[in-house]
Amino acid sequence: MKRELGIARCGLACCLCTENDNCSGCSSDECPDKDWCENRRCSISKTLSHCYKCPEMCKKGLLAQIKPYTFSLFVKQYGEEKLLDCLERNEQHGVIYHREGFHGDYDDFENEEALIHFILTGEK
Repeated sequence: MKRELGIARCGLACCLCTENDNCSGCSSDECPDKDWCENRRCSISKTLSHCYKCPEMCKKGLLAQIKPYTFSLFVKQYGEEKLLDCLERNEQHGVIYHREGFHGDYDDFENEEALIHFILTGEK
């Protein structure tokens, strides 16, 4: 885990991404997705560092997916450091962020409450 990379604007865990060797993060002008990422554009236009700081907490862009949306909800409730602590602990216990491609253990949840429980406990 590259904890210093933290959480992306949309809530994805840059710190665990398999692409993080080639990425400077979504706050960087070198972001490879800066031209299409709706969440990046929106948060910048609102002068917010992350979508979780927005009072609207919409489900547009990547926030339409359960993982980034729930990670953002988690940070709103518990804080980014707590999310990073849980992700690091879970990784040490074998929880995989990306298994094949971009699908991993945090992806197969039907609701936010179940995913928050998994983040907190590492147990399904």
